[in-house]
Amino acid sequence: MENQIIKNRLSALRNAMQENGIDFYMIPTGDYHGSEYVDDHFKTRQFFSNFSGSSGILIVGAKEAGLWTDGRYFIQAEKELEGTGVTLYRAGQEGVPTREEYLKASMEKGQILGFDGKVVDTATGKNLEKTLSDQEIKIVYDKDLAGQIWTDRPKLPCNPVMVLDEEICGETAGDKIARLREKMNEKNADGHFLSRLDEIMWLFNIRGKDISCNPVAFSYAYVTKDSCHLFVQNGAVTEEFAAYAKKYDVTLHDYFEVSAFIQEQVSGLVLCELGSTTYAFYKMLGEKAEIIDAANPTNLMKACKNDTEVAMMREAYLKDSAALCKFIYWLKQNVGKIKITEMSAAAHLDHLRSCVDGYLDLSFPTISAYREDAAMMHYSATPEHDLELAPEGLYLVDSGGQYLGGTTDVTRTIALGPVSDEIKTHFTAVAMGMLALSDARFLHGCAGRNLDILARGPLWDMNIDYRCGTGHGIGYILNVHEGPQGMRWKYAEGVKEAVLEEGMTMTNEPGVYVEGSHGIRTENVLVVRKGEKNEYGQFMYFENLTFAPIDLDAIDVSMMSARDIARLNAYHTQVREKITPYLNKEEAEWLAVAARNI
Repeated sequence: MENQIIKNRLSALRNAMQENGIDFYMIPTGDYHGSEYVDDHFKTRQFFSNFSGSSGILIVGAKEAGLWTDGRYFIQAEKELEGTGVTLYRAGQEGVPTREEYLKASMEKGQILGFDGKVVDTATGKNLEKTLSDQEIKIVYDKDLAGQIWTDRPKLPCNPVMVLDEEICGETAGDKIARLREKMNEKNADGHFLSRLDEIMWLFNIRGKDISCNPVAFSYAYVTKDSCHLFVQNGAVTEEFAAYAKKYDVTLHDYFEVSAFIQEQVSGLVLCELGSTTYAFYKMLGEKAEIIDAANPTNLMKACKNDTEVAMMREAYLKDSAALCKFIYWLKQNVGKIKITEMSAAAHLDHLRSCVDGYLDLSFPTISAYREDAAMMHYSATPEHDLELAPEGLYLVDSGGQYLGGTTDVTRTIALGPVSDEIKTHFTAVAMGMLALSDARFLHGCAGRNLDILARGPLWDMNIDYRCGTGHGIGYILNVHEGPQGMRWKYAEGVKEAVLEEGMTMTNEPGVYVEGSHGIRTENVLVVRKGEKNEYGQFMYFENLTFAPIDLDAIDVSMMSARDIARLNAYHTQVREKITPYLNKEEAEWLAVAARNI
C-alpha cells in the first residue's frame, strides 16, 4: 500500500533540491545540540520518511531515497517505510553499505551534497568531507530545505529555566565552574564551548522542559578563564534564574545570539569536543579560533555521581520500583478480567509513577509491548495498533521517570499466562546474564566491553544474541541515556571507551528478540562502587538500584546452576525487604510469593 503523503513530501523536497542545485540531500535525527530525543520542531527525518525511531539518517537523491538505522529499529523501520519508496539500509549488517559508501558510489564527480549543518554532527560532516573529496563533491551545509516545505512546522519550545536546590546537587555551580577551569588550564585553553544540553544543565545546576522527557533547556555556554556566558531563550529567564546567574557571575545572552558572539568574541585556543558539537559550529569556531579537540570535562564529571546524588537516586529508585511492583500486581490480578491494551496498560503505569513524591515527568515514552510487538526493541503502540492483553504469552514494559532525586529506567517482561518452553529458555538465559553482570567484581581500569560477556554469555552459549549494547549511562535528573560510560561487546575503530569509575550509573539490560514471536528484556540500573584495594589493585563492584521481581512463572530452574539460583534468591530477598514497606497488604502478600526463594 502506497504512502502518498510521504511520496508527495519527497517530491517537494526533490523540487527544492533542484532549485538549490543540490543533487543529494541528507536529513539526520538531530537538533542543534546532538540530542538523542528531539522536539517535534526537529523531526524532519520523520516528516519526510514516516520512520519515527530515535536514530536514523535519510538520504534523498533525484531518483531514490534510503534510510539507515541500527538493529534496535529494523523491524519498526521496515513497517513504517512500507509504501514510501524509501529503501531501508540495516546499518552494521553484512553487505550493507555505510552512508558514506553509498554516497561515494551514487554521486558523480562534481555533484553537490546538501544538509543543514546545524543538526549534523561534526564527525559525520568530516567523514563525508574525507570520503567524497577525491570525487570533488561539494558540501553545502547551510540549507534547511525542510523550512521551505514544512509549512506547519511546530515552533521551537521555550519554557522557564528551573534552578535546582543545591542541597540535592551535592556541589554548587560555582565549584563546578572552578573545576572546569582547572581542566581547561591543563589544556591551555582560553575558552570552552559547550552545546550538549545535559552538560550545560549539570554545570549550572539548572533544568528545563524544552524536550519531552529530558529536563533540559535549549542553551549554549562559553566559559573562559575569567568569564562565563550562558545563552538561553529570553522567554526562559525568570527573576529567580537571573538573580542566580548573577550570583555566580554568569552573563546571560539570548539563545539566538550565539553565532554573533562567536564571530565577535571568540579567539585563541578553544576547547571543544568535536563529537559534542554540530558541523556548522565546528566550521564557525574553526574560522575564529584554534580548536582543541578533547573530551568535554563536564561529560565525565557529570557521569560520576557524588555521594549526595547517589543517596538521592537510591531513594528515588525504591519509590519507582514500588510503583512498578504495584503495576505488575495490578496486571497479574486483572488480565483477562477487564479489558487491558498495550496503551491502557502504559497509561496505568504512567499514572502510578506520577503519584510518586518528586515526580516531574517520564524519562522516555513508555514501551508497552505484547507478544510479537515486544520483538521490536523500541516499539510504540498506536490507536491503530494496540493489542489487547490476554492471560497467555509475554508482555514487556520498559519505562522510567524523572524525579527531583533521580532518573529511572527499568524493564520487566511478564508472563500473563502459559508460555512455551522456548520462551522459558530465552527468559531464563536473560535473567542469568543480567544477574551475573550485577554480581561482577572487576579491577579498576575495566571498560564496559570487558564485562559485556557476563550478560551476553548465557545467550551466546545458545548461539543467539541481541543487536544492541548491554547497557548505557543514565543521568541524574537528566537524560535517560548519557556517556561516556557504556557496555557493548564489539570493538569499533575510533570509538572511545570509558573506564568504569566510582559513581557512574548504568543500565544492565540483556534481551532476546524473535521477530513475529516474542521479545524479552530484563533491565536494572547499577552504580559503580569501589571495593577492596589490595596488592592486585583497586577492585570495583556494582550496587543495584532497581528492585522489582523477575517473573518466576517464566523461569526454567533446570537451566540454572546453584550459583544462578543463589543470585536470583539473594536479589529477590532484597526486593522483598526494600519494597514491601511501600505496598498495601494485598500487594505485599503478592510480592512475598512473586519474589519467593526457589
